[in-house]
Amino acid sequence: MSLADVAAALMFLGVVAYAILGGADFGSGVWDLLAGGPREGAHLRSQIDRSIGPVWEANHVWLIYVLVFLWTAFPTAFGAIMTTLFIPWLLVGLGIVLRGGAFAFRKFSGSVREAQLHGAVFAASSVVTPFFLGMIAGAVASGRVPADGSGDVWDSWTGPTSWVGGALAVLTVAFLAATFLAADAERGGDHALAGEIGTKAFWSGLVTGAVALVAALAIELDAETLADGLHTRGLVFVIGSAVAGLATLVLLRQRRWAIARLTAVGAVGAIVVGWGVAQYDWLLVDELTIADAAGARATLIGLIIVFAVAAVTAVPALIWLFVLVNQDEWSTTDH
Repeated sequence: MSLADVAAALMFLGVVAYAILGGADFGSGVWDLLAGGPREGAHLRSQIDRSIGPVWEANHVWLIYVLVFLWTAFPTAFGAIMTTLFIPWLLVGLGIVLRGGAFAFRKFSGSVREAQLHGAVFAASSVVTPFFLGMIAGAVASGRVPADGSGDVWDSWTGPTSWVGGALAVLTVAFLAATFLAADAERGGDHALAGEIGTKAFWSGLVTGAVALVAALAIELDAETLADGLHTRGLVFVIGSAVAGLATLVLLRQRRWAIARLTAVGAVGAIVVGWGVAQYDWLLVDELTIADAAGARATLIGLIIVFAVAAVTAVPALIWLFVLVNQDEWSTTDH
């Protein structure tokens, strides 16, 4: 394995982490949007605040990590992606900023109407951001991002793979978040809310699976290189994701929320890894390989060293954060 391959693998590790941890974060906002009015949705929104309050900003570390790796290790690809896809990236950045501000300000609103406004911005941004991230992924996967960055600013990210990628991203994060929220509510002693959210997780999982079948058809017709990879080296991950997804649905019906959360993570993680494996060794599908996009050898070595340092400094602190917020003391409703 070359240094460029190592750097790409480490970068993609951040993609997987952001899809799972950031996805559960964004998905909570989707359920906030669908919770109903101030009175009927208050119970669920309180659980959402308790679940993501300590970690919602920490999860963006993974997006920053991926972008820094891409910019530093593969500058040609970074330039092409940011130039051709600047419109969806602009919308992603706007969504992240508005979402963060609204989530924070909602807690300090001076009136119910003001809190509703901030809540609406938070919830809407939680849908917009993963949707456009999914469209960006679809644009890259379908080979619509030229290596020189000269792709059409509209057509490059509005193909069939992008549309199903955006829809699947929103549905996936909603499914993932619901399993997390159900487990959190159960651990906090709110069995009724756990059952309510668990039911949402079950049905959103079924819808996500159905849309995934449509996405598979779109990929077959619109992203032949990726489809070929999914038929071969990525197939085991696709099958693994399907098995984990079905297991999650069974566990949700059995009200085994904590274990369902683990299998849901497996389902999402497997399909994201399968995408990366199927696309290898293209960084920009049909345009630019990992080897051709790689920066200077000294830069790649430096990045790998920095990763090793972060792995023994920053990562344990992040893990400890998640350990703390999963303690029973944090999960109780009177916290």
